[in-house]
Amino acid sequence: MASVLGIDLGTQSIKVVCYDFQTKKFLSNVSSPLDVQRDKGGAAEQLASDWLDGLKHCIDQIPESVKQTICAIGVSGQQHGFVPVDAFGEVLAPVKLWCDTSTQLEVDQITEACGGREAAIDMTGNPVVVGFTSPKIRWLKNNHSDLYERMTTIMLPHDYLNFVLTGEKVMEHGDASGTGLLDVKTRSWSADMLSAIDSDRRLLDCLPELVPCDTFIGRTSKDFSTSYGLPAGIPVSVGGGDNMMGAIGTGNVSAGKLTMSLGSSGTLYAYSDKPIVDKKGDIAAFCSSTGGWLPLLCTMNCTIGTEIIRDLLGISIEEFDQSIASIPATSDGLLTLPYFNGERTPNLPNGKGCVIGLTPDNCSPGHFLRSTIEGATYALNYGISELQSLGLETKEIVLTGGGANSAQWRQMVADICQLPVSILAQEEGASFGAALQALWVLQREEHPKMDLIEVTDQHLTKNDDLSVLPDPSNKLAYEQGFSDYQNAVEHISPLFK
Repeated sequence: MASVLGIDLGTQSIKVVCYDFQTKKFLSNVSSPLDVQRDKGGAAEQLASDWLDGLKHCIDQIPESVKQTICAIGVSGQQHGFVPVDAFGEVLAPVKLWCDTSTQLEVDQITEACGGREAAIDMTGNPVVVGFTSPKIRWLKNNHSDLYERMTTIMLPHDYLNFVLTGEKVMEHGDASGTGLLDVKTRSWSADMLSAIDSDRRLLDCLPELVPCDTFIGRTSKDFSTSYGLPAGIPVSVGGGDNMMGAIGTGNVSAGKLTMSLGSSGTLYAYSDKPIVDKKGDIAAFCSSTGGWLPLLCTMNCTIGTEIIRDLLGISIEEFDQSIASIPATSDGLLTLPYFNGERTPNLPNGKGCVIGLTPDNCSPGHFLRSTIEGATYALNYGISELQSLGLETKEIVLTGGGANSAQWRQMVADICQLPVSILAQEEGASFGAALQALWVLQREEHPKMDLIEVTDQHLTKNDDLSVLPDPSNKLAYEQGFSDYQNAVEHISPLFK
């Protein structure tokens, strides 16, 4: 046997898969749950030590015989998290996560220092928004100046795991572009943005070296081997953010495909061979972890919203599809804006969930749940229309995430977006993407010209039984429903500005 290990540090769990690339079978698939510490001010934080405990718990579950087959490791991690590290490699503070909305003051301060939102987009390709890493850095300076002064390295979650594995402090362009510090057009750090965050300190000295995507950054160290139980000397690829690894894990490495992830947050992204900058700032201008770019839309509320409503109504997971199957498209006029955690797109960090259009005919549990699903999907469909306006091809949606397990939701995505929806036989997403990136780098040592497309074509297969086509009979209803959603967003957004 010969295998690759993929690690995905998510928000709700850390997941580890071991994949035999010769037999194309998973040898191990384990996970460990993670908690998020929240407060009423919008903070969402985790302890880096909890990540390491979870990683060890996962590795302990892998049989020793499987561990000995590992030829390479790739790491995926939740984007935007801020891991401030001191000169001794110690994490200085709880890690503020992508879903932390407590930094609006810092967003405003940095944006003003840039000369406005449009100027910030000119600097990096992206506006300064709550959730990105840049305002979290300013937050540490504003609130814990002693820790800020001790900080010598700025890391992202996946970079920190790479450091624990190998002792190397590096970044790659995909995850780095989610900091808000990288000029995605030149794929280099923006000196102007760094100065806007702190004009008195040379923050560039705190940023790790940027390395190419087809790189082994080092090997598992003896210290890591002793502490975590994997063999020393296993090469570790550069890895990337969870969206970038999810793109690899869904075969989104060439033009035309869209990946839509129905997880706690909702994400939609596409491959591009050139930088895509949205002057409105709704589409994030990210780099990919494949040498290209990954324009992306993120919403803060996807399965988070459906779980809140499902729990409120006492609908079990087993009853999920049945409860909405008889409810017609657009839920008889009931419209939900599921902004329970604020929202990134539209940019409403203080947003709240809204239900519009209640009548005696649509006031039922099934209507409420279906309307919440439709609202989350409308938000993602907005991203498709924006990507199309920016010149990207959209031929097919590869659907992933927990929401993709629902047959009803899969059909709603196809009907609302009017595109074929594919489900892959391999369900591991970001963790498998990290493993495939490691495999690609490993195989390029013998075949330097091997393209990543060759790897994804060999190891990803479509599940035809779960893939769906749009239902033409729902086309007009959902065109109107999407229009009503956009109208509602326009009129309700001022309430939360």
